[in-house]
Amino acid sequence: MDNISDPDITFDDAGVCNYWHEYQQVAENSLFHNERGKKKWEETINQIKADGQGKKYDCIIGVSGGVDSTYIAYLVKQANLRPLVVHFDNGWNSKIAVHNINNIITYLDSDLYTLVIDWEEFKDLQRSYLKAGVVDIEALTDHAIFGTLYKVAAKNDIKYVISGTNYETELLLPKAWIFNKIDHINIAAIHSKFGKLKLKTYPFFDILSKKYYLNFKKLEFVMPINWAPYNKQKVKEIISNEIGWKDYGGKHHESVFTKFYQNYILPTKFKIDKRKAHLSNLICAGQISKEEALEELKQPIYDTQDLAKDKEYVVKKLGFTMEEFNALMEEEPNSHFDYATEGPIEEHFPIIKPIKSIYKLFR
Repeated sequence: MDNISDPDITFDDAGVCNYWHEYQQVAENSLFHNERGKKKWEETINQIKADGQGKKYDCIIGVSGGVDSTYIAYLVKQANLRPLVVHFDNGWNSKIAVHNINNIITYLDSDLYTLVIDWEEFKDLQRSYLKAGVVDIEALTDHAIFGTLYKVAAKNDIKYVISGTNYETELLLPKAWIFNKIDHINIAAIHSKFGKLKLKTYPFFDILSKKYYLNFKKLEFVMPINWAPYNKQKVKEIISNEIGWKDYGGKHHESVFTKFYQNYILPTKFKIDKRKAHLSNLICAGQISKEEALEELKQPIYDTQDLAKDKEYVVKKLGFTMEEFNALMEEEPNSHFDYATEGPIEEHFPIIKPIKSIYKLFR
């Protein structure tokens, strides 16, 4: 990790950055690589089964065809749970991702709910973000995924979302590289300025909805990968042998756009090489050495032939000319905060504040 594109990084007197210390703190409080983790997962499985009695499904999982979500499918199968599988199709799935998703469904023998977003609307949103010059273009997909998971779980009376989120491979990420995924107002503001189409189907999801699902519907997110050692290479071998999973070559490269975004847009326009965070995370987890990470960073971030092919495909699919797209890459980046943001919930729903005050009196 360095300060090339990270204004918030700090180093102690020994030259160790804040991310190392933050990882150690989270690991101490949330990673249970012992009998405690095994017991916690077993207790959670029993609770999920008990709460799911008499229902068609006892949990929900989201799948992308990636390593983490495929491994969750494996864990759920081993636990004899009955998941509803959800996939968000934003139009950018690679052929390998489709293959992996189909294999997961066959392996689980479960129902699949796929939200196929209106492509013209989603294209208009992505074009708007590129024109706005903001860093977190992937917030558009993440926002829709979160909203879809919450809504589908509630509609089917499912209490538990089994998530592939894990700290050993994806905890470290500078705040300057991402933005609040739940901020629907920022999405709407950017689209209002740069978009052309009316958004009729995009699944907006606001903070009040999130509080409703968590506090009233009692939806719980379970992250079992944090309760056992999670070695990426070993996990790939397991899911390849058990599910027929195929490797797509890089973190989150199951999406054609995500691959291009991480390997070209971020380094070109924002001077961000996400490999630094991904590799640093593995260093903190003890899965690779710093020397191994530095050697990997010496490798080209994009194969030359792949870049030419992917760039032509992405630019054409988004409806830009190559000249228009290159010009956008050369413009200075803008902050998400240059546009309207959600802010505290009380700003949008003034009645919430007095209700919260009354609630505190009777606690």
